[in-house]
Amino acid sequence: MGSSASSPETSGGGTLLSEEELRKRLTREQYYVTRQKGTERAFTGEYWNSKTKGTYHCVCCDTPLFESSTKFDSGTGWPSYYQPIGTSVKSKLDSSIVFMPRTEVLCAVCDAHLGHVFDDGPPPTGNRYCINSAALKLKVAESGA
Repeated sequence: MGSSASSPETSGGGTLLSEEELRKRLTREQYYVTRQKGTERAFTGEYWNSKTKGTYHCVCCDTPLFESSTKFDSGTGWPSYYQPIGTSVKSKLDSSIVFMPRTEVLCAVCDAHLGHVFDDGPPPTGNRYCINSAALKLKVAESGA
């Protein structure tokens, strides 16, 4: 009884869990954002202002989504990236707000709602992937000696 019409298939590095398992494992906010297409309040998420180097993974299936090297300060209060890792994210039209259609960003492996993508980002892509911190978990890069 999820919001997705199709069930996700296993591909890449992610591990798929049932909705029941996700509901048990995720915090209330993580579940609300990723499974019910919610949005956290601006300037409140764990990663909106993080400068820590590493890789941001999907909180639901652990798929690597964004590298910290593509993160930039968009001034919006949400973590923003100009490019995902490979084909780790997919997008679709979000017309839930009739007067403001947007492009929703989903994890390509488990269909978790991540946020939205806009065309007002920096070079080289011109994209701004505006992502909810609650949909992410940062794996900190190991520092080289």
